[in-house]
Amino acid sequence: MSGAGRGPDPTFAAAATRLAGLAALALGWRPDEFWRATPAELAAPGEALAPERPPPPDATLRERLQEMFPDG
Repeated sequence: MSGAGRGPDPTFAAAATRLAGLAALALGWRPDEFWRATPAELAAPGEALAPERPPPPDATLRERLQEMFPDG
């Protein structure tokens, strides 16, 4: 669980719990179905729902974004 003001819990267990909840909501999977699924089976519904993802930003775009939105 996340603590007050500390942001989301970065642990594997927390991520797995969130993913299991999403699988239950979106796919109707019960917990045992989620835990028996392979990584490819977990990824397949996401790929089907959003097959065209934009490529990650290249170095030029990252530099431009850093200039537009500097930290601090």
